[in-house]
Formats: sequence, C-alpha cells, structure tokens
Amino acid sequence: MAAVLAATELTQDWLQTYPAELRQVLGQVAQGSGRPIYVAGGPVRDWLLGVAAKDLDFTVPKGAVACAREVSSLLGGTFVLLDEGEDVARVVWQGITLDFSGFRNQTSTIEDDLGQRDFTINAMAVPLAHGTGTLAALTVIDPTGGVTDLAQKRIRTPALANLLADPLRLLRAYRFAATLNFAIETQTEKAIVLHGELLTEAAMERVAYELGLIIASPRAWQTVSRMAQSGLLWVVFPELVAGRGLTQPASHHLDVLEHSLEALRCLEKILLEPEVYFPGQGDLFREAVPGKRAALLKWAALFHDLGKPETHRLVAEKITFYNHDQVGAAIFEAIAERLHWPKDDRNRVARLIGLHMWPFHLSNARLRTGISRKACLRLVKAVGDDLAGLFLLAMADSLAGQGVGKPEEMEENLAALLCEVHGVYEEYIQPVFANPPLVTGHDLIGFFALEPGPVFKEILDGLVVAQVEGQVTDREQALAWVKMFLATGTLATPS
Repeated sequence: MAAVLAATELTQDWLQTYPAELRQVLGQVAQGSGRPIYVAGGPVRDWLLGVAAKDLDFTVPKGAVACAREVSSLLGGTFVLLDEGEDVARVVWQGITLDFSGFRNQTSTIEDDLGQRDFTINAMAVPLAHGTGTLAALTVIDPTGGVTDLAQKRIRTPALANLLADPLRLLRAYRFAATLNFAIETQTEKAIVLHGELLTEAAMERVAYELGLIIASPRAWQTVSRMAQSGLLWVVFPELVAGRGLTQPASHHLDVLEHSLEALRCLEKILLEPEVYFPGQGDLFREAVPGKRAALLKWAALFHDLGKPETHRLVAEKITFYNHDQVGAAIFEAIAERLHWPKDDRNRVARLIGLHMWPFHLSNARLRTGISRKACLRLVKAVGDDLAGLFLLAMADSLAGQGVGKPEEMEENLAALLCEVHGVYEEYIQPVFANPPLVTGHDLIGFFALEPGPVFKEILDGLVVAQVEGQVTDREQALAWVKMFLATGTLATPS
C-alpha cells in the first residue's frame, strides 16, 4: 500500500478510471437534481492511499433514494432499496456497487454529515461535478482529521456517540485494523472495552460479515488476539472463555485458549509457505491455501479445541480430553448457526474440527505398525476434498504445542504421513473412485435378489475396500466377492 502524506489533495481524478457511461450518468443525475453530490467514505480513503476503489459511495443532502433510482434506470442497473426511512439505496451495475445515502441525522452540511461517521478515515468526501461526472475538485473535505490519521495509520472515532450509534462499529474498528494494518487509537479502544457488550445488539449477519473480513486478512491472529485483550472476543464467541486458564497435559506449554490462538498464528505462517512444512508436496496445497479455503482453515484453527473445557477430566492425576474433537465440532455448529453461516462453510469447518485428531492417531499407528491402504481410504472418505487442509490444521496444532512432554519429531512424522496417504490415494484409491462401480445396487437386487437396506452400503463400501486392497480387480471378481460375503456374512478384507 502506498505511503500516505498528510495532505488533503488527491493525486488524480480517480473517477476518470471508471467507465465513461457511468460518469456521464452520474453527471446527468447530479445536474438534474440541483443538489450537491459527494463521493464519500471508503473510496476517498482508498484513493488517498493510492488504491483504486472498485465501488463508490455517494452522499447527498436529501433525495438519495430518488438519485439511485434514476441512476439505475439510466444505466440499466439493479436497484436495491436498503432503508427508505434513512434515505439509503444501492445500484449494482457491471459488477460495480454504487451506494447512495442522504445526510445523516438531519444534518444540513457535508461537514456535519461526515462528523457523524464511524471513524475519521471514513469521514472524508470530494464533490462531484454536475454535468461531467468527474470530480469538481481534488481537495478532500476532511472535518475530523482523517488525512492525518491515515498518515499515522490510526483508527479513531470522531466522537464516542458515533461509535455507539451503531454497535457494529465496535467490531468494525478491528476489521479496519486487520485489513489496513492500522492501530486502534487508545481512547477509541478504551470505549470499545467499556461498551463491548452492546455488540450483542447488532444483527448476526452483519457481525459474521465483519468477522469474515478479519479472518481472511493476513493479520487474523494479530487482530483476534487484540480482540481477546479488549474482551470483545468474548462478546462474539463466549464459548471460548472456558478455555482461559484451563491447563493442558505436558505436551502443551499453553492453556487451551492461548493454544488455540497460537494455532491460528502458526496456521497463518504455514499458509504462506506450506512446502516448508511439507517438503516436496507443494502441488497438493494449491487448492487448500488460497481464498475462502484458507479463511475456513483459520476458523478451524481458532475453534479446533472448543470441546476441551467440556471434556476435561483428571484421571489418576492425568489430564484428559477424550472426544473433545467431536464435542467441539458440535459446539462450533451452534456458533455457525447463530452467525447464519452458509451450510457448506459450516459443514466444512465442523468436519475439520471433528477430524483434527485423526492425523495424530494415524501417525502413531504408522510409527508402531505401519498403515494399510484401508486406513488411508477411511481417512480420505472422511475428510473428502480437505485432506491437505486437515494436515495443515494438524501441523498448526502440533507447532502450537511445545510442552516438555511433546513426542519428538511430531511435525516431521505428520509430513511423512501425508506423503504416504497421498501416495496411496493417487495409486490405489483415486483410480477406484474415478471409474464406474463394478457392482451397483441394481446388481444386488437383480443378481442376488436382495431387498434394499443398510446391508447395501456395507456390501458396496466393503467392495471398494477390496478394490483398493487389490483383492478385486474386475466385475467377475466383484460378483464373486459379494457371493462370498453373503455366504459368510463377513467382509473378505483385512481390517
């Protein structure tokens, strides 16, 4: 991001970077309205940072909804009425979002309107020229000192009342800190600490959106840790509180909460260069590392030990957390439902949490006796397309535990295990999955006169195992295998 100078002049007319058709319509609507129209908020902030803003926010003294309707009609865009009472509407056109809002709280000047905004870096504006749709001036209207705060990389609210006017702003402060790599000004953060409980009044969908931007940023661990220090994290995720001070076995050097935060930190580090931790396996992580998958992995890291407080036991002076993975997955499901997460995202993270101990168990088995193709198949079927992601999570979990009782070479063993499992997958499992089944449910009905029921799954799953183990290679052998199963009532494959 470009360096910021404490100046109130834009370096260029950034509106010239938008389509000419859009500029023409904006100029026409501005001239026809007879009122000043300003580009305000986020776009001006980004332009001062030297970043092209994809979307635009406009503010007008009044009649913003009418302006939006006219712009939408002239462009052939999609009109969205956001809040008629607050005079707020949106136009979506060719992938560009144009938000229109009237002056806030019945203010009469742009300076007073900007003074009502959440943070100073979002409280700046530039006027739109009537007729041309270009900027009328490059001088930024900055009544609250936003330019200076940009220069000092500071998140500051113009007034406490602004922060409390919309409780979501308590969380948005951390979102901007995360996405811009800024620091929250001391008095603003003190206000967040004091009034954090108000965040419970915000709509959960809006909270989830802000949290999603935080976790997707390169500073998720840094920001979430800061939220823990301020207490806002407990307002959003009260389920994490029970992990504070909860001691773990000797393999860990941190309590449950700090370990979870450390796992998030380690995962962010691993995601930057996964092949450093899994030598020679870089291609495997191409789909697991970028974009949304990475963000969901970060959530899994933060929540992977959610079930430990509930499953904590002290048996013969030994700390145990039996089944904490499954319990944690269930707790996370409730959190995701509260935040109205999409079902696919919810299921993916819950699955990762529920399976996060599997690589460690399988690694121990591999060191003791080696692992079978069937064991690899079971893992692959359980984790689906998240095999690489599960091992990234396990590696972060391992690195986050550095107690004196930790087994030696745990990370090296995890990397070797993934290499072996993936090798078995490519050589033996994937070819079976890629080809049509040798025997189908219709065959079980037609050839063997079986009634559909649970036994169908047992037979068909067992047949896949037999194929992966190399005991069945063609349809004739598959039918013979089914006949043997029905005759003996047992699967003809080793466990």
